[in-house]
Amino acid sequence: MQGSKPVQELPPAPGPELQTRAPPPIMSGPLRPGSSVWRRAATVVLAAGWTRPGAAARSLPPPPSEGFRLLLLQRSPNQGFMPGAHVFPGGVLDAADRSADWLHLFTEHQGQPRFGLGPAPPRRASFPVLPDAADGHAGALPDDVAMRICAIRETFEEAGVLLLRPRGSLQGSEPPGPAREPGLALAPPQGLDAWRARVRRDPRHFLRLCEHLDCTPDIWALHDWSAWLTPFVRGGSRRFDTAFFLCCLREPPPVYPDLSEVVGCQWSSPSEATKSFISKEIWLAPPQFYEVRRLKNFASLSDLHKFCLDRALEEAERWLPITYLTADGMLQLL
Repeated sequence: MQGSKPVQELPPAPGPELQTRAPPPIMSGPLRPGSSVWRRAATVVLAAGWTRPGAAARSLPPPPSEGFRLLLLQRSPNQGFMPGAHVFPGGVLDAADRSADWLHLFTEHQGQPRFGLGPAPPRRASFPVLPDAADGHAGALPDDVAMRICAIRETFEEAGVLLLRPRGSLQGSEPPGPAREPGLALAPPQGLDAWRARVRRDPRHFLRLCEHLDCTPDIWALHDWSAWLTPFVRGGSRRFDTAFFLCCLREPPPVYPDLSEVVGCQWSSPSEATKSFISKEIWLAPPQFYEVRRLKNFASLSDLHKFCLDRALEEAERWLPITYLTADGMLQLL
């Protein structure tokens, strides 16, 4: 974060198109035990530059007006939760994501503020007050780190994309800090399917994968963006408190849907995703649609990335949509 001047919040997206029937987007994952009905989850909005004719982009569509595209994953129509929806990668926090076993990979950065993420933004009173989900044992990772590891792990499980940083690049005297420039995803490892199957069976294997590759989850590439709470709906029993992170990449990485939970993927600019949603080619849940519309405010990836850096000390807003039943449908009021 450079300086401490106030940062103007991004204007909200237009509201009329937000009429829909579904709860916020949460991919499946192991549920956190405990008495609370709120389950912690994390999502990554991957924004990739689309202006360079690199090897990975030669066969891709021409650049959109925004200069970047977002990764959308299509959930299997056989899923019990949000079947067929297009979502950002993400899922539920697991105890393995906040385990103290991760500490040796972050040895040089534990003394830095928030493991090199920088000073924490000021905490403001919020409603509703949620039970403290940071129930880890002594020595466990801070919430800010654990939630990022969760998002990075889920992105690997669902899309085969590795947001990791080689440990050799972290050996300097300066902490890595929030990424000053958009980076690149790590090339997928040999035996991708086997590793992904292990991680899906037991999230603790994601740490083993990082050790095997001599890499650290690139928590510094994930910027706080927003948070969404599941609205209260009749008959609904799943309640999620989902942190949305934004990650800017210089170019789109190869994506390998797991063909189980995720059956397809696409890179769409905010305007393209909006058009596809309105024409009913794809379906987006309210948080994804709202965030897509917000991202349409940016003319380039560099503008988006700079905005993330400038607002690093602004606490991410948490939204609780209110469900309003009408004679012919359902509205989500923000």
